[in-house]
Amino acid sequence: MQDDDFSLFQSAVRGVKPISHDRADTGKAKTDRQRISTLRQAATLKTDSITVDGLSDLFVIDVGAEDELYWARDGVQDSQLRKLKAGQVPFEGSLDLHGMSVEKAREILWDFFAEAAKMEVRCVRVTHGKAARKDGKRPLIKSHVNTWLRQHPQVLGFTSCLPRHGGAGAVYVLLKRTMLDGRDE
Repeated sequence: MQDDDFSLFQSAVRGVKPISHDRADTGKAKTDRQRISTLRQAATLKTDSITVDGLSDLFVIDVGAEDELYWARDGVQDSQLRKLKAGQVPFEGSLDLHGMSVEKAREILWDFFAEAAKMEVRCVRVTHGKAARKDGKRPLIKSHVNTWLRQHPQVLGFTSCLPRHGGAGAVYVLLKRTMLDGRDE
């Protein structure tokens, strides 16, 4: 009876080669968490006094002094933007960027949104102005703000204000609230 079991076993393992090493393959090596942490910290540091904020100036959308601005992130309901445009979403903060350099306006805008996020603000007004430049080119700050708002992760949408709040020289900005994740998108 045991011969039958042994011959059955031998026929089942015919062609199998014995393992020549005694180490198991445990898969991919673990990541060096300390190194990754150091790299992340280095990526957020200021480099030549330019903040790494994710806002690009490589392609700025030129807009005219009287152009109406309107944009919404994918997934934002049209009804929300209609209410925003009609001034039915009250703004809880306001920022005026008149007369600032592009670099200063960018820094102030980024800090303003960071503060708004901490306070769970839903809507703000950003006054960018609409002054036509002496060299005949489009308004600089307005064009940059229009581009930056489309790139900022906290911005769900924006639209030019009603005349009493600045008209084409300002925008209402609808912001994502962090603590109430899921309700805004």
